[in-house]
Amino acid sequence: QVQLVESGGGLVQAGGSLRLSCAASGRIFSIKAMGWYRQAPGKQRELVAVISRSGGTNYGGSVKGRFTISRDNAKNTVYLQMSSLNPEDTAVYYCQCTADTGPIAAYWGQGTQVTVSS
Repeated sequence: QVQLVESGGGLVQAGGSLRLSCAASGRIFSIKAMGWYRQAPGKQRELVAVISRSGGTNYGGSVKGRFTISRDNAKNTVYLQMSSLNPEDTAVYYCQCTADTGPIAAYWGQGTQVTVSS
């Protein structure tokens, strides 16, 4: 099993920046991709960004150019640097990873609230 713990959420004004962190523990050697999803009230959960173990990245369309995902494999941690935040970015942000724990499975963190005020 893999456990994920997010940190770094909070309240920020529009135009501001925030960095989220997600630390993995457990069967970390089995982790493949790590990423971030978000869910706003009344909306479906959506992809924010994902990064492979080798560093390849993919971003959701609404955050391209504003958010940057990075990963420190030595620390088993994934980061999400968010810039030029706007109220539409307000959501609960969830860390997620896929891990080969026999079979390949997805694991989720508990979520961290990001609120952007106008």
